[in-house]
Amino acid sequence: MAEVIRMPRLSDTMEEGNIVGWQKKVGDKVSPGDILAEVETDKATMDLESFNEGVLLYIGVEQGPVAVEGVIAIIGEAGEDISATLEAIKKEASTADSKADTKEKPAEKVAAHSAPKMAAAPAPTQQATAVTDDGRVKASPLARKMASDAGFDIADIAGSGENGRIVKADIENAIANGHTNKTAAAAPLSLPQIGIDPSVYGDKPVSQMRKIIAKRLGESKFSAPHFYLTMEINMDNATAARKVINEDAPVRISFNDIVVKASAAALRKHPDINASWLGDKITYHQDINIGVAVAIDEGLMVPVIRNADLKSLTALKVEIKDLAGKAKTRKISPAEMSGNTFTISNLGMFGIEEFTAIINPPDACILAVGAIIAKPIVKDGNIVVGNMMRITLSCDHRIVDGAKGAAFLQTLKGFLENPVKILV
Repeated sequence: MAEVIRMPRLSDTMEEGNIVGWQKKVGDKVSPGDILAEVETDKATMDLESFNEGVLLYIGVEQGPVAVEGVIAIIGEAGEDISATLEAIKKEASTADSKADTKEKPAEKVAAHSAPKMAAAPAPTQQATAVTDDGRVKASPLARKMASDAGFDIADIAGSGENGRIVKADIENAIANGHTNKTAAAAPLSLPQIGIDPSVYGDKPVSQMRKIIAKRLGESKFSAPHFYLTMEINMDNATAARKVINEDAPVRISFNDIVVKASAAALRKHPDINASWLGDKITYHQDINIGVAVAIDEGLMVPVIRNADLKSLTALKVEIKDLAGKAKTRKISPAEMSGNTFTISNLGMFGIEEFTAIINPPDACILAVGAIIAKPIVKDGNIVVGNMMRITLSCDHRIVDGAKGAAFLQTLKGFLENPVKILV
């Protein structure tokens, strides 16, 4: 018996999937575990596997978006009659469209009854330009000179003088009304070639990832009351410690790895920050799972480092690098991007000194990390050069108050300015 294959929900936030391409075509044999198609979700591009045995009898959508539970294929026996199944699918789609139309009709009726009926205005008439027997346009010498100076073809100007003769007033009216020389307007504009790639510009369809980014961050920004706390941290000791650690290490530690480790240690001391708003309750998480924002061409992905406080700097480095690589190639799984309890976004490598980030729901906070900048500071009463870094904590005021957020930043500052504390 034929089996209808529907678009599965491949992530917790997925509402529709975009079929990139099919690995099988109609008439191909299919076995459980075979890859049917490549599907782009809001988080990754994934392979759609078959759980059925048989022949691919029908493909519903060759390429493009399909809602979750939408029909994408039919698998059955070779030569099987699927006309009844296709008719049922059409009826299902028709019923869904009918419901959608019903919702729109009231608005349409209001618009139809409220729109006033207006008679079409008659097109303005224009007197024909007078022409002499030899084909020359009748115009005064002054009108000809004025038309020439303005760049007009005088034959395009309607005359108001005797027998349609063009006079000075006609040229003045043409100039005042923005008359355009038809001959000049028709000539194509020649632009210098400067090596512009035309594929970069114009309208482009919104990817599934960008749709979800827009939806989730829009909801976060406008539903969670954000407030921001900024602190400057002296990274001299962290810079020296990183240099020593990387001298003979097989895995080189980055400043971001140190920030992740220090944040995890600070979260253990401040469980109020490691929390989620769930509407009718606040969950305070025992595990510390830190999301690390990774920029890719189509947007932002957030791989999650689980139990970050229990891992060494080297282990964190290896895991962050591995997950970031998967994110950039869109091969990361939904499980590797879920379960975050706190998020870090670092733009320091781009030279950004300070910024604010939108909270990654359902987290209570997100930490924005800027660049390390060498600048004059006062130390022991003397002006010296210090390696300073600014961090900003975005907080959901429904969960975190200002004093709690400030206390967390003070602890984080202590760990980053004395990194030996996070190595024990």
